[in-house]
Amino acid sequence: MSLKLHLFKNMKRKLPLGETSGMAIKNLKSNKFRSLLTMLGIVIGNASVITLVGVGRGAQNLAEKQLSNLGANVLFVVPGNNDTRRRGVAFPKNLVLKDSIAIEKQVPTVRRVAPQISTNAVIQSGSKSTSSSISGVTSDFLIVRSFEIAKGRFINDQDTKGAKNVVVIGPDLENKLFNEREGLGKRIRIKDQSFEIVGVMKPKGAVFGNNQDENAYIPLSTMVSRITGKDPTYGISLSFISVEAINENSTKAAKFQITNLLRQRHKIIRDDDFAVRSQKDALQIVSSITGGLTLMLAAIGGISLLVGGIGIMNIMLVSVSERTEEIGLRKALGARRLDISTQFLIESLILSSLGGLAGTGLGLTTVNIVALLTPLPATIGLGTVFITVIISGTIGLTFGVLPAKRAARLDPITALRSL
Repeated sequence: MSLKLHLFKNMKRKLPLGETSGMAIKNLKSNKFRSLLTMLGIVIGNASVITLVGVGRGAQNLAEKQLSNLGANVLFVVPGNNDTRRRGVAFPKNLVLKDSIAIEKQVPTVRRVAPQISTNAVIQSGSKSTSSSISGVTSDFLIVRSFEIAKGRFINDQDTKGAKNVVVIGPDLENKLFNEREGLGKRIRIKDQSFEIVGVMKPKGAVFGNNQDENAYIPLSTMVSRITGKDPTYGISLSFISVEAINENSTKAAKFQITNLLRQRHKIIRDDDFAVRSQKDALQIVSSITGGLTLMLAAIGGISLLVGGIGIMNIMLVSVSERTEEIGLRKALGARRLDISTQFLIESLILSSLGGLAGTGLGLTTVNIVALLTPLPATIGLGTVFITVIISGTIGLTFGVLPAKRAARLDPITALRSL
């Protein structure tokens, strides 16, 4: 009855917006449990958008961080063209050591060249064994790829000339084989060949899922003579060639010159049988992939927001049906349609805004937890948070229009019959 007395006292005059808002807040407070359930959809929607976008951006940041380890002025020459790689067929073996030598001698914008042959093999140390990536490299590999030595030394020119059985291993591989004990100076077996560990790398991290700290490096000549052998057609086939340009501004010219040189050497008339990639190329590819992933995740979260808006509309329609008596009484006392619809719109806006703020807090907390507990550097910008809150409020307001119109159009005579 207190609500009826309040209506009798106030409906004889035009209600200002502040008083209408006060009535909307009082009604929401009188139905706290239903109001909380109504907000839940918006809370989950907002939290989903912020969390998924944060995770998507974290994946992009992680990929860019890994690619930055490659070096800004490093190019990679790989066998096979774009079409070959898209179809997933076996790469040709026509990228050879002589190509690497020609690039180093004939391309003026190149400072260093590091040819590489990579394969997977079982590495043994006593009773322990593990499968790892083995790379045959030269001494220039360390500088071109920006690796650093933690203990011992790297492969030198004497190792390569003498095809010595020496190996440099990553820190994670050392831990696997020696249980965090010192591996420097000990011997391991690779494909029944005994190798002396002459160095251990500093941690480098992973690139595209490949943990570089678990790799092993041996002289390129040793790889050819004792592990992989020569190709009967092409000779010493390479997995790829790492090329260091003179500086970052020279990478574009170096890419053009390397492409022309290899086309001449391989007597190519039409499609290339190789590809030259730079860090910028890789960044563009990764950015397009992770950007699409982030957009898809945001769309999934947006669907949750939409469902939350529909939930607000359904609850508000039920509220209109339950409050027929109140609406009829207000209209009988002179309340305008605008007053009725404004109150319901304000209620809808309050529900969606409070739900948006709560969902934002939950989403930011989740993003921080992901960043702390996983290798993924999840992050979210303030602009995205602000836009998400605005969208949630807009969705609540939009889906509150239909219940507000229905309440405003209610016939007071029909409504008063329920008194």
